[in-house]
Amino acid sequence: MSISRKNDHLDIVLGGHAASSVSSGFERFVFEHVALPEINMDEIELGTEFLGKRISAPLLVSSMTGGPERAELINANLATACEELGIAFAVGSQRVALETDENAGLGRRLRDLAPSIPLMANFGAAQLNLGYGREQAMRAVDMIGADALIIHLNPLQEAVQPEGDRNWRGLFQAIEHLAGNLSVPLAVKEVGSGISAPLARRLFNAGVSIIDVAGAGGTSWAAVEAGRAHSPVQAEVARAFTGWGQPTADAIHEVREACPDALVIGSGGVRDGVDVAKAIRLGADLAGQAAGTLGAATVSADAVMDHFNAIIAQLKVTCFCTGSKDLQTLKEARLRSARDIFMPSAIR
Repeated sequence: MSISRKNDHLDIVLGGHAASSVSSGFERFVFEHVALPEINMDEIELGTEFLGKRISAPLLVSSMTGGPERAELINANLATACEELGIAFAVGSQRVALETDENAGLGRRLRDLAPSIPLMANFGAAQLNLGYGREQAMRAVDMIGADALIIHLNPLQEAVQPEGDRNWRGLFQAIEHLAGNLSVPLAVKEVGSGISAPLARRLFNAGVSIIDVAGAGGTSWAAVEAGRAHSPVQAEVARAFTGWGQPTADAIHEVREACPDALVIGSGGVRDGVDVAKAIRLGADLAGQAAGTLGAATVSADAVMDHFNAIIAQLKVTCFCTGSKDLQTLKEARLRSARDIFMPSAIR
């Protein structure tokens, strides 16, 4: 993967030209307001366990990074902020670092900056058809001292990208083989089009323990590739798919039903702490945010902390106003269809 391509991706996302043309679906749900919560807001517990470590809130930061210099700054700011906040951090693709001498900010210094939080390594599924296997997977893990490895699925992006890797034959078997030979948990995530319930079940049965649905409603990689297309025809092809995929809210609910024992991460268009709460209520164990974090990550670790402190505060207010003393109680809070709220004739 070229460094210039990674920089193009970063510029397009930061420029605000990468939004999906469909919604994440969270706006279709509203919590039933509890006017008499009978709990102490200061005692609400947002902490949970993830990858054998205690985190302060059910949040995962996924980064999208550019070339080495920018990636180093972004990753350092994210790692520093996540350590201070006590939340999990999943790095962007390590392909450049694995294939060149540039570690793109993905060296052991990352673990030094974040010694106590869950860290997740990451590369694309397509690389499993290009010579990657257990050796490269463990190199990615060891490179940052990660607690787990993510294999990301991005078939739509590869299909509309001029340089895309389009041979995906046999990748399920390759993922299954990797899951059985890693010394750390394996996660599989999409990048913005969602993972269906049947695929999630197959992956879980194959040994994948973490499913990040990464649904539609946030960054559209078809929009990103349209923005860097080499010709008007390529751009036109990519733009047709800016609304492709399952909305995140639907994907979370369906994957949870299909995989009751899996660890489910809900990402894709998570805007604020209210969306985080909805993701948890719909079945996610953690909520992830990438593009929404990126602007702050290019500024400073303090900016990242300010961003997530607001999300954590919003999540706590949501818990208070639903009478939820902790995340387990939040998973049982009453969630209603917004359509029923605003169209009373639809209520049965």
